[in-house]
Amino acid sequence: MSDGRPGAADEPRGGHAPHLIRIFAIWAVLSAIAGPLFYLLVGPHLPPGHMTSAASGDAWDLNVVTTMAIIVVLGVWTYFGYCLVTWRSSRVVGEPVVGRWGRGNLLVQTSWITITTLAVMGLFVFGTIELIVPAGAGGGEGPNPVWTPHTKNPLVVQVIAQQWLFTYRYPSFGGFETTQLILPDHTAIAFHVTSLDVIHDFWAYQLGVKADANPDYDNVAYTTTQQLGHFVVRCDELCGIWHGAMFDYGSIVPKAKFLSWATASENRLAPVTKLLPPFAWTYTPSANGAGGGFYPACATGQVTNCDPFGNVATYGGAAKQSAHETA
Repeated sequence: MSDGRPGAADEPRGGHAPHLIRIFAIWAVLSAIAGPLFYLLVGPHLPPGHMTSAASGDAWDLNVVTTMAIIVVLGVWTYFGYCLVTWRSSRVVGEPVVGRWGRGNLLVQTSWITITTLAVMGLFVFGTIELIVPAGAGGGEGPNPVWTPHTKNPLVVQVIAQQWLFTYRYPSFGGFETTQLILPDHTAIAFHVTSLDVIHDFWAYQLGVKADANPDYDNVAYTTTQQLGHFVVRCDELCGIWHGAMFDYGSIVPKAKFLSWATASENRLAPVTKLLPPFAWTYTPSANGAGGGFYPACATGQVTNCDPFGNVATYGGAAKQSAHETA
């Protein structure tokens, strides 16, 4: 109802300033309670866990961003809840009219643009720092990493993807290759990820490591182990009919146990290692598909049925040549 002043009928009861103060006060109280509760009670248990430095960094980033998101959501809910209670139709006398405050408010508009801009830019700075400080945050950085760990001698583990399994080579121990991924605790690891055929993806979720595996490409990802336990490795790039079954398991073990396993594996697999191609950051992909084999005979001319555009055997070429030589 109007009190005789021009525009008084359009103005919300009590003016707009008290309403904004009340909304802000309710939101501040809810945020002061819910934000710290989530950060302190739920945050430490967020995935992917704390098996490596990259995983811990990911979990902390998720905790910070989720806490901020909760505060933003509480602000939206507080506003809508206050509107439903304060300006519901049952409290409006006569026909509801938007009034002059519904047609625009420079303070609200300016505040909204300023706050959201600062929030987005703050997340941009936060995300950039979190990529740089932990040496790439467990993501593949290509053959020439921009951010590297402080240690100069990380343990190199080469991840070789192929349809449809992962194998791992340890150049520090004679370059033996195995389907077991064993890592020592409290050690900086440099994963060098490549492929023998199509595009795959090395995803060790509990380690916080994820890097594409491309043929003829060395994709490097760093992390530091800091907790004993088992983890799962999966392919995260559609690579063929058995993509869904392309996974295995790895372990982080004490350093003494790792050294014992690596030394024993190097000695036990020495005869097989001699038959492998010399250790390199990438290997010539096989043209024979899922076998993922290596055919250096093309380069030396020992096999004549080769791809004219590269030193790889054509489909069935190596098998035909082997059969001919046997005969």
